[in-house]
Amino acid sequence: MTGVETWALAVGLAMDCLAVAIASGVIMERVRWRPMLTMAIAFGVFQALNPLIGWLGTNYFRHLIESVDHWIAFGILLFLGGRMVIESFGREENKHFDPLDTKVILTMALATSIDALAVGISFVCMGMNEVSDLVYPLVVIGFVSFAVTMAGLFFGIKCGGRYARRIRADLWGGIILIAIGVRVLVEHLGGGA
Repeated sequence: MTGVETWALAVGLAMDCLAVAIASGVIMERVRWRPMLTMAIAFGVFQALNPLIGWLGTNYFRHLIESVDHWIAFGILLFLGGRMVIESFGREENKHFDPLDTKVILTMALATSIDALAVGISFVCMGMNEVSDLVYPLVVIGFVSFAVTMAGLFFGIKCGGRYARRIRADLWGGIILIAIGVRVLVEHLGGGA
């Protein structure tokens, strides 16, 4: 996985964080540093740790899936990206949650990072066999999720509901994940890796 692909993957994974952060910012209505930093740190940590957990679980049975690993990576990224694209066209529901509550923040961090768990599985399928192979992608994923969450919070606070629906973060995040999945499949079928 190249550096550009790593950053694109991180941005794709962070789109769920962005959507939740914008909604939370709209609800907060003003800058509140403690819950904002708590949310951004929690989102970054969960997004970085879940791929590691997925990788650890999958790495133990890699020998069983080696011949179909590129199809698995493609399928996972296609599923996650497709789900994000489909959900981006869904009806917006008014969800009532308190983004200032630490329990709510941790629940949202876990919910937005489930996709990252599956990405950890795809890391094994892409030939990332050593923990050292994961350090750079995990740091990038955590950093991007933190930064995107903070940006989303500020955007939600500043602009409220006026522009939030127009950016279609889930749509673009899904497209990025699908594109990476297609690249993995094409590269393996073409004999590139």
